[in-house]
Amino acid sequence: MFKSIRILLAIAAFHDYEIWQMDVKTAFLNGKLEEDVYMTQPEGFVTPENAGKVCKLQRSIYGLKQASRSWNLRFNDAIKEFGFIRNEDEPSVYKKISGSIISFLILYVDDILIIGNDVPTLQSIKTWLSSCFSMKDLGEATYILGAKIYRDRSRRLQGLSQSTYIDKVLKRFSMEESKRGFLPMRHGISLSKEMCPSTPKEKERMSQIPYALAIGSIMYAMICTQLDMSYALSMTSRYQANPGEAH
Repeated sequence: MFKSIRILLAIAAFHDYEIWQMDVKTAFLNGKLEEDVYMTQPEGFVTPENAGKVCKLQRSIYGLKQASRSWNLRFNDAIKEFGFIRNEDEPSVYKKISGSIISFLILYVDDILIIGNDVPTLQSIKTWLSSCFSMKDLGEATYILGAKIYRDRSRRLQGLSQSTYIDKVLKRFSMEESKRGFLPMRHGISLSKEMCPSTPKEKERMSQIPYALAIGSIMYAMICTQLDMSYALSMTSRYQANPGEAH
């Protein structure tokens, strides 16, 4: 998903396309159910004469296992009706080409990025979406999935920054005061199973260290923006089951 976002942002920067953002309010409530689903009456809304009855759902609601799928199908039908074509390799990306006018749309659950080279067309897309769903217009895109979008039009540069997220990770692991430097996976460092805890005391100490949680937190940043951490993370993630002090 983030790979597609990076590619489209690079295209937008090179061609100086507009990038707008919208948010779908209560997205999952728009899904249409294809099967009969029943639920118990919500607490506080039970009438005495119907206490033994259940409710039949007419639309999807949050908590259903098919809610996400139903919403995705509903959105796909709506945006295709406007003339967009779904990308076969990345189902969350849509495109629409009309002569020299090019528009892209990226959907992630309820977050939408609209990218294009014609402002009236982008405005018509927003109007169409607002007629289909309850939407919130966020204007020019500044954040996507927690990553900040920054651009320098004069130099045709576009970028993503996760500095806020990384600061939160550092604070979570009490490292906000640590010194900045290069990645610790220097040449010559070798990790192995022999470095795993061997004594009960070592195992007890390592059980108090959230090693796997740290790996997962860093992995999100690596996937989105910090690709240079791939090697260090791939090496250290091998020992999540039984990490030692050296790991």
